[in-house]
Amino acid sequence: MKLKIAAAQYGIGAPSDFAAFAGRVGARVATAARAGAQLVVLPEYLALEAAAGQGDQVRADFVRSLAALQAHHEGYVALARELATRHALYLVAGTFLLDIGGGRYRNRAYFVSPDGKLAFQDKLTLTGFEGSAGVIEPGDALKVFDTAFGRISIDVCYDVEFPFYARAQVEAGARVILVPSCTDTEAGATRVRVGCQARALENQVYVACAVTTGEAPWSPALDVNTGRAGIYTPIDRGFPSDGVAVRAQAADDWAFAELDLATLDAFKREAQVANANDWLAQLRPPVERARVETL
Repeated sequence: MKLKIAAAQYGIGAPSDFAAFAGRVGARVATAARAGAQLVVLPEYLALEAAAGQGDQVRADFVRSLAALQAHHEGYVALARELATRHALYLVAGTFLLDIGGGRYRNRAYFVSPDGKLAFQDKLTLTGFEGSAGVIEPGDALKVFDTAFGRISIDVCYDVEFPFYARAQVEAGARVILVPSCTDTEAGATRVRVGCQARALENQVYVACAVTTGEAPWSPALDVNTGRAGIYTPIDRGFPSDGVAVRAQAADDWAFAELDLATLDAFKREAQVANANDWLAQLRPPVERARVETL
């Protein structure tokens, strides 16, 4: 079975209202669908682009912009469902910072099936920026999703830098990990990319990362955006020797790759190395903790 993935390299703009935002997102997803994508990944913090239509005093204040954004939550979910069903594809609809009560928010990645079923994965570990905002809290559940292409999981940006999340998802059957991301420095973008490649290497699975790009001086969260969309593979025979199926160029809107899931399954039986199977070797009692020796 083959799966064509489109990972967005989404240039942040300044839509005048939610309708303009929906039009921008819809046009991007339509482009990916015309290219044959069966699964589309949009980036972290995508919903905040809709905050561009708020007044200057609101959109320049992160907490106030989150509160104002809640009025568009139903529209955002409806848009995601409409795009997934119209184009008959699976859609990671970026993330929406959702008020869960008491002015507390979770950074939620929505995942929609071609028939409009809705699921989500909350971000589990907060960045320094998110923690300092004082209103965002981490999620409390790690998930894997059954799809027509097998089990797929989502690690939101910073979460892909922590190996135990991905490992638990792979042990639950995930063969593809999707990473909606938003970073403001080259260092941050590099950490996410290295995290994606490390998780693909360790677990011998595919990892696809969508990113935001460009500048949005009107937003304290989306002010500067870096990174390149990419789709990563195991590093072994039958796969690229650098573990990169595709990495978008600076001017690209998408990174596309066709993933061969049957090859992945066969490879795990015949690989030159067996990182995923050898994971437990790290947990042997004699090597779980380093022993200090004096020279």
